[in-house]
Amino acid sequence: MEESQAEIKTPLLSNLDHGIASSSKSKVNDEGEEENSPIKQVALTVPITDDPSLPVLTFRITEPLTITAISAQIAVVPLGQLLAAKITKRIFLQGSKWEFTLNPGPFNVKEHVLITIFANSGAGTVYAIHVVTAVKVFYQKNITFFVSLIVIITTQVLGFGWAGIFRRYLVEPAAMWALHEKEERLKGGQTRTQFFIIAFVCSFTYYVFPGYLFSMLTSLSWICWIFPKSVLAQQLGSGLKGLGIGAIGLDWSSVSSYLGSPLASPWFATANVAVGFIFIMYVLTPICYWLDVFKAKTFPIFSSGLFTSTGQVYNISSIIDSNFHLDIAAYERQGHLYLSTFFVITYGVGFAALSATVMHVLLFHGREIWEQSKSSFKEKKMDIHTRLMSKYNQVPEWWFWCILVANITLTIFAWIITAITNQTPGLNIITEYIIGYLYPGYPVANMCFKVYGYISMNQAITFLQDFKLGHYMKIPPRTMFMAQIVGTLIAGFVYLGTAWWLMETIPDICNKTLSNTVWTCPSDHVFYDASVIWGLIAPRRIFGDLGTYGMVNWFFLFGAIAPVLVWLAARAFPKQEWIKLINMPVLIGATGMMPPATAVNYTTWIIVGFLSGFVVYRYKPDWWQRHNYVLSGALDAGLAFMAVLIYMCLGLENITVNWWGNDLDGCPYASCPTARGIVKEGCPVVY
Repeated sequence: MEESQAEIKTPLLSNLDHGIASSSKSKVNDEGEEENSPIKQVALTVPITDDPSLPVLTFRITEPLTITAISAQIAVVPLGQLLAAKITKRIFLQGSKWEFTLNPGPFNVKEHVLITIFANSGAGTVYAIHVVTAVKVFYQKNITFFVSLIVIITTQVLGFGWAGIFRRYLVEPAAMWALHEKEERLKGGQTRTQFFIIAFVCSFTYYVFPGYLFSMLTSLSWICWIFPKSVLAQQLGSGLKGLGIGAIGLDWSSVSSYLGSPLASPWFATANVAVGFIFIMYVLTPICYWLDVFKAKTFPIFSSGLFTSTGQVYNISSIIDSNFHLDIAAYERQGHLYLSTFFVITYGVGFAALSATVMHVLLFHGREIWEQSKSSFKEKKMDIHTRLMSKYNQVPEWWFWCILVANITLTIFAWIITAITNQTPGLNIITEYIIGYLYPGYPVANMCFKVYGYISMNQAITFLQDFKLGHYMKIPPRTMFMAQIVGTLIAGFVYLGTAWWLMETIPDICNKTLSNTVWTCPSDHVFYDASVIWGLIAPRRIFGDLGTYGMVNWFFLFGAIAPVLVWLAARAFPKQEWIKLINMPVLIGATGMMPPATAVNYTTWIIVGFLSGFVVYRYKPDWWQRHNYVLSGALDAGLAFMAVLIYMCLGLENITVNWWGNDLDGCPYASCPTARGIVKEGCPVVY
């Protein structure tokens, strides 16, 4: 379900340094009119000057080693300044047209922005890796590295073609709308750079405990310790396999692994997620489970697994024929596939979130989008930022058309190749639903259709955000084009190469039944399970007239009604501003990352988000403005570097520490069924 969660975007550079706002002053043009962006947020935060002489495409832009774009955004400042101070200023091939230098001068804001764009092009995950893992590891079918590479590259750059073609409407018009200043150290305090280094070292040092020596810090489920033999108590208290009441993670990876950094989430968004999580996790799920809806007690209360009617793990390989399609006769013999209560509910709220999003946008933003769209298409007068950017050589639109056409051609080529090798490849839930009805029984086709449908939209949005950032920060368009393309391609090669190496070298990778492995691949398990549900067995046999969970389709209606109620309340009580902050798509879709995210990921994320976005923001606003995002980047970067170090030094040699503190969660009965007569290894049987 992780693909259904709408991302909470990190603020851009302007939020990181309030000093930029001070340099954004109006200009008077030749007609004597005061010039600035008509958008207030842009006018306050983006400077209306440009220095075309600043070097942008330099040696220093290749330096980030990070896991998030916000980490790159912050961490590269001291690194860039170090390189500027220490690298030779020698000019190579002097006097020729090829002359260059590795150090053209002080590290500048344009280099910084280009690094951010470069890193953002490869940040996050390469979504199509899930397809390769599902086919190669879970279905255990043959797929070549070459075909995998084509799928990876085409899915990564597909959105780039769309973004480039529509950039003139979504980037240049004003209607669609740092850390480089000299900073004086406050008396008794630190500069942002000093604060970042201190926080980075602390994060780096601390992660050796949850990452290696004391992994139970990932989820301290203390209720389980008090009631070590109680199934009910462990269902309630387990942070990894239950409802997570009271569970807390003292580990930054627990906080940020699935939802991103809570320090970068505004409090109203965090509050919406919190309300949605509490309702779904602590109201809806327990009611459905203890009322035994859909035979809920036969299965774990929280699991992404696939089960038979008696609570046993479903043997998926037994219902696949030699052509990698559904064997209907074998499926009828083995019986219908069943899901845990929570897994069913997450699909239901996924349906509701889709319809809620459509209704919310129409009701709250329909007129605004219509007016801004008309303005974008009709606007002839260039704002000051567009005029400043017009000095640079633009990227011809035919470049983007070539990328789009070549990408579609390679995609078709990949499908043909995989069809010949018996691996016929096929947005998340809606794409799965559509292709599942149109093309039932073909799991790889379903996965590929979902990936191409979802990631093209997601990548296009990411690229457009980068275009907008580069537009306001006056990055030459062709340089930005290069950074995005190269960053995307490098990410594709690195992710696939790493994944392929891991799958070839680690025995039993992604086998979560083994207790002595950390290679459980939770996101890949969810992706694989979705391919079985939507592709192999197909939605008609799960959520349709031939399935068990047809009632879940009512969630579409509930999702459509919910924003209407908020809209009516906002109109009835216009003075109550808090009503307008209720965002039903976010609230309903709060648990969209679950599974693979668990209760402890959410509870800890919400607690940290409350402390940062509400407590510190309200009572220590100066500290929050100065240090909040710097702290977020430092925690991310410290964790990333220590995680790599632990793996390279200890993980490769399989050196472990065996003691009770490395028993994750400590709640062995949390996954036990409670229906009468159901037998599961390691669980008490209820009679």
